[in-house]
Amino acid sequence: MTAGSERSIASVLVAGTTGLVGRALISLLETDPAVGLVHALLRRAAVDVPHHPKLHLHLVDFHALPALPPVDAAFCGLGTTIKIAGSKDAFREVDFDHVVSVAKAAHAAGAKCFAVVSALGANAQSAVFYNRVKGEMEAAVARIGFDCLVILRPSLLIGDRSGLGQPTRPGEWLAQRVLEPLAPVLPAAVRPIPAATVARAMIRAVRHTKPGVRVIESAGLWALGR
Repeated sequence: MTAGSERSIASVLVAGTTGLVGRALISLLETDPAVGLVHALLRRAAVDVPHHPKLHLHLVDFHALPALPPVDAAFCGLGTTIKIAGSKDAFREVDFDHVVSVAKAAHAAGAKCFAVVSALGANAQSAVFYNRVKGEMEAAVARIGFDCLVILRPSLLIGDRSGLGQPTRPGEWLAQRVLEPLAPVLPAAVRPIPAATVARAMIRAVRHTKPGVRVIESAGLWALGR
Protein backbone atom coordinates (compact mmCIF):
# COMPACT_ATOMS: atom_id res chain seq x y z
CA MET A 1 0.00 0.00 0.00
CA THR A 2 1.69 3.12 -1.21
CA ALA A 3 -0.83 5.83 -0.51
CA GLY A 4 -1.09 7.96 2.60
CA SER A 5 -0.97 7.03 6.24
CA GLU A 6 -3.43 4.64 7.83
CA ARG A 7 -6.49 6.24 9.38
CA SER A 8 -9.25 5.24 11.77
CA ILE A 9 -12.83 5.64 10.57
CA ALA A 10 -15.36 6.56 13.24
CA SER A 11 -18.46 5.95 11.14
CA VAL A 12 -18.99 4.42 7.69
CA LEU A 13 -21.84 3.94 5.24
CA VAL A 14 -22.31 0.83 3.10
CA ALA A 15 -24.71 0.59 0.15
CA GLY A 16 -25.23 -2.69 -1.66
CA THR A 17 -25.28 -4.61 1.61
CA THR A 18 -26.90 -7.74 0.22
CA GLY A 19 -24.49 -8.13 -2.71
CA LEU A 20 -21.28 -10.13 -2.87
CA VAL A 21 -18.96 -7.21 -2.16
CA GLY A 22 -21.34 -5.49 0.23
CA ARG A 23 -21.78 -8.54 2.43
CA ALA A 24 -18.00 -9.05 2.54
CA LEU A 25 -17.56 -5.37 3.42
CA ILE A 26 -19.98 -5.61 6.34
CA SER A 27 -18.18 -8.63 7.76
CA LEU A 28 -14.75 -6.98 7.49
CA LEU A 29 -15.84 -3.60 8.83
CA GLU A 30 -17.58 -5.13 11.84
CA THR A 31 -14.39 -6.84 12.96
CA ASP A 32 -12.02 -3.98 12.13
CA PRO A 33 -10.95 -2.27 15.39
CA ALA A 34 -10.17 0.93 13.46
CA VAL A 35 -13.80 1.26 12.34
CA GLY A 36 -16.57 2.51 14.61
CA LEU A 37 -20.23 2.49 13.53
CA VAL A 38 -21.33 0.79 10.31
CA HIS A 39 -24.50 2.18 8.71
CA ALA A 40 -25.89 -0.17 6.04
CA LEU A 41 -28.55 0.86 3.54
CA LEU A 42 -31.17 -1.71 2.50
CA ARG A 43 -34.15 -1.37 0.18
CA ARG A 44 -35.91 -4.26 1.92
CA ALA A 45 -35.54 -6.16 5.17
CA ALA A 46 -32.83 -8.82 5.11
CA VAL A 47 -33.33 -11.28 7.91
CA ASP A 48 -30.08 -13.08 7.11
CA VAL A 49 -27.87 -10.10 8.02
CA PRO A 50 -26.28 -11.16 11.34
CA HIS A 51 -26.72 -8.76 14.24
CA HIS A 52 -23.62 -6.93 15.41
CA PRO A 53 -23.36 -4.09 17.94
CA LYS A 54 -21.55 -1.91 15.38
CA LEU A 55 -24.09 -2.47 12.63
CA HIS A 56 -27.08 -0.18 12.09
CA LEU A 57 -29.49 -1.14 9.31
CA HIS A 58 -31.51 1.52 7.48
CA LEU A 59 -34.42 0.62 5.18
CA VAL A 60 -34.48 3.26 2.44
CA ASP A 61 -35.98 4.08 -0.92
CA PHE A 62 -33.03 4.61 -3.27
CA HIS A 63 -35.27 6.77 -5.45
CA ALA A 64 -35.59 9.28 -2.60
CA LEU A 65 -32.90 8.81 0.03
CA PRO A 66 -33.49 10.48 3.40
CA ALA A 67 -30.87 12.50 5.26
CA LEU A 68 -28.27 10.00 6.42
CA PRO A 69 -26.46 9.85 9.77
CA PRO A 70 -23.05 11.57 9.88
CA VAL A 71 -20.32 9.40 8.35
CA ASP A 72 -16.61 9.77 7.63
CA ALA A 73 -16.47 7.46 4.62
CA ALA A 74 -18.82 5.55 2.36
CA PHE A 75 -18.59 2.32 0.39
CA CYS A 76 -20.92 1.55 -2.53
CA GLY A 77 -21.27 -1.90 -4.05
CA LEU A 78 -24.63 -1.36 -5.74
CA GLY A 79 -24.99 -3.07 -9.09
CA THR A 80 -27.08 -5.43 -11.17
CA THR A 81 -27.18 -6.86 -14.69
CA ILE A 82 -29.40 -5.96 -17.61
CA LYS A 83 -30.96 -9.43 -17.53
CA ILE A 84 -31.83 -9.26 -13.82
CA ALA A 85 -32.96 -5.62 -14.02
CA GLY A 86 -35.18 -6.46 -17.00
CA SER A 87 -34.19 -3.63 -19.33
CA LYS A 88 -31.41 -1.19 -20.09
CA ASP A 89 -33.36 1.61 -18.40
CA ALA A 90 -33.83 -0.44 -15.23
CA PHE A 91 -30.15 -1.38 -15.23
CA ARG A 92 -29.13 2.27 -15.56
CA GLU A 93 -31.48 3.20 -12.72
CA VAL A 94 -29.52 0.95 -10.33
CA ASP A 95 -25.98 1.26 -11.65
CA PHE A 96 -26.09 4.99 -12.36
CA ASP A 97 -29.01 6.73 -10.65
CA HIS A 98 -28.91 4.88 -7.35
CA VAL A 99 -25.12 4.94 -7.09
CA VAL A 100 -24.98 8.68 -7.75
CA SER A 101 -27.84 9.27 -5.27
CA VAL A 102 -25.93 7.36 -2.58
CA ALA A 103 -22.78 9.34 -3.33
CA LYS A 104 -24.61 12.67 -3.04
CA ALA A 105 -26.33 11.61 0.19
CA ALA A 106 -23.04 10.37 1.66
CA HIS A 107 -21.33 13.65 0.75
CA ALA A 108 -24.16 15.60 2.40
CA ALA A 109 -23.71 13.39 5.50
CA GLY A 110 -20.08 14.45 5.78
CA ALA A 111 -18.24 11.62 4.02
CA LYS A 112 -14.78 12.78 3.01
CA CYS A 113 -13.96 9.62 1.09
CA PHE A 114 -16.17 7.54 -1.21
CA ALA A 115 -15.26 4.12 -2.61
CA VAL A 116 -17.36 2.63 -5.39
CA VAL A 117 -17.30 -0.65 -7.28
CA SER A 118 -17.36 -0.02 -11.02
CA ALA A 119 -16.25 -2.57 -13.63
CA LEU A 120 -13.37 -3.58 -15.82
CA GLY A 121 -13.62 -1.64 -19.08
CA ALA A 122 -15.68 1.24 -17.67
CA ASN A 123 -15.57 4.11 -20.16
CA ALA A 124 -18.08 6.89 -20.68
CA GLN A 125 -17.33 6.83 -24.43
CA SER A 126 -17.62 3.05 -24.81
CA ALA A 127 -19.83 1.58 -27.52
CA VAL A 128 -20.75 -1.14 -25.02
CA PHE A 129 -23.79 -0.02 -23.02
CA TYR A 130 -22.72 -1.68 -19.75
CA ASN A 131 -19.23 -0.16 -19.86
CA ARG A 132 -20.59 3.23 -20.90
CA VAL A 133 -23.02 3.40 -17.96
CA LYS A 134 -20.23 2.47 -15.55
CA GLY A 135 -17.98 5.15 -17.02
CA GLU A 136 -20.73 7.77 -16.85
CA MET A 137 -21.33 6.81 -13.21
CA GLU A 138 -17.64 7.27 -12.41
CA ALA A 139 -17.65 10.73 -14.02
CA ALA A 140 -20.81 11.80 -12.20
CA VAL A 141 -19.49 10.68 -8.81
CA ALA A 142 -16.19 12.46 -9.47
CA ARG A 143 -18.06 15.74 -9.89
CA ILE A 144 -19.65 15.57 -6.42
CA GLY A 145 -16.55 16.86 -4.66
CA PHE A 146 -15.26 14.21 -2.26
CA ASP A 147 -11.84 14.85 -0.76
CA CYS A 148 -10.90 11.39 -1.98
CA LEU A 149 -12.67 9.10 -4.42
CA VAL A 150 -11.66 5.47 -4.91
CA ILE A 151 -12.98 3.74 -8.04
CA LEU A 152 -12.55 -0.02 -8.19
CA ARG A 153 -12.72 -1.83 -11.53
CA PRO A 154 -12.74 -5.57 -10.81
CA SER A 155 -12.80 -8.33 -13.37
CA LEU A 156 -15.46 -11.03 -13.03
CA LEU A 157 -16.56 -11.17 -9.39
CA ILE A 158 -16.74 -14.63 -7.88
CA GLY A 159 -18.45 -15.80 -4.72
CA ASP A 160 -21.49 -17.67 -3.45
CA ARG A 161 -24.57 -15.75 -4.55
CA SER A 162 -26.95 -18.52 -3.46
CA GLY A 163 -26.18 -17.71 0.17
CA LEU A 164 -27.34 -14.14 -0.48
CA GLY A 165 -30.71 -15.14 -1.85
CA GLN A 166 -29.78 -13.74 -5.25
CA PRO A 167 -30.84 -15.28 -8.55
CA THR A 168 -28.27 -17.29 -10.45
CA ARG A 169 -26.45 -15.33 -13.14
CA PRO A 170 -25.95 -17.92 -15.91
CA GLY A 171 -23.34 -15.86 -17.76
CA GLU A 172 -21.27 -15.44 -14.61
CA TRP A 173 -21.71 -19.10 -13.71
CA LEU A 174 -20.48 -20.24 -17.13
CA ALA A 175 -17.58 -17.77 -17.21
CA GLN A 176 -16.55 -18.78 -13.71
CA ARG A 177 -16.55 -22.49 -14.62
CA VAL A 178 -14.47 -21.81 -17.73
CA LEU A 179 -12.04 -19.29 -16.25
CA GLU A 180 -11.45 -20.59 -12.71
CA PRO A 181 -9.35 -23.59 -13.81
CA LEU A 182 -7.24 -21.16 -15.87
CA ALA A 183 -6.88 -18.61 -13.07
CA PRO A 184 -3.27 -19.55 -12.14
CA VAL A 185 -2.07 -18.72 -15.66
CA LEU A 186 -4.36 -15.77 -16.40
CA PRO A 187 -2.98 -12.24 -15.97
CA ALA A 188 -4.21 -10.60 -12.77
CA ALA A 189 -5.82 -7.89 -14.88
CA VAL A 190 -8.49 -10.29 -16.19
CA ARG A 191 -8.45 -13.13 -13.67
CA PRO A 192 -11.80 -13.73 -11.87
CA ILE A 193 -11.53 -12.11 -8.45
CA PRO A 194 -13.25 -13.07 -5.17
CA ALA A 195 -15.63 -10.46 -3.80
CA ALA A 196 -13.86 -10.66 -0.42
CA THR A 197 -10.59 -9.65 -2.08
CA VAL A 198 -12.30 -6.61 -3.60
CA ALA A 199 -13.84 -5.70 -0.23
CA ARG A 200 -10.46 -5.86 1.53
CA ALA A 201 -8.90 -3.72 -1.18
CA MET A 202 -11.75 -1.24 -0.87
CA ILE A 203 -11.26 -0.78 2.87
CA ARG A 204 -7.48 -0.57 2.63
CA ALA A 205 -7.68 1.97 -0.17
CA VAL A 206 -9.92 4.24 1.90
CA ARG A 207 -7.76 3.91 5.00
CA HIS A 208 -4.52 4.62 3.14
CA THR A 209 -5.46 6.82 0.22
CA LYS A 210 -4.42 10.41 -0.46
CA PRO A 211 -6.77 13.19 -1.57
CA GLY A 212 -7.94 13.05 -5.17
CA VAL A 213 -9.33 10.36 -7.47
CA ARG A 214 -7.73 6.92 -7.40
CA VAL A 215 -8.71 4.28 -9.95
CA ILE A 216 -7.72 0.71 -9.09
CA GLU A 217 -7.91 -1.85 -11.88
CA SER A 218 -8.36 -5.55 -11.18
CA ALA A 219 -4.63 -6.35 -11.01
CA GLY A 220 -4.24 -3.65 -8.37
CA LEU A 221 -7.18 -5.07 -6.43
CA TRP A 222 -5.46 -8.47 -6.29
CA ALA A 223 -2.34 -6.84 -4.85
CA LEU A 224 -4.14 -4.58 -2.39
CA GLY A 225 -6.73 -7.12 -1.25
CA ARG A 226 -4.49 -10.08 -0.47
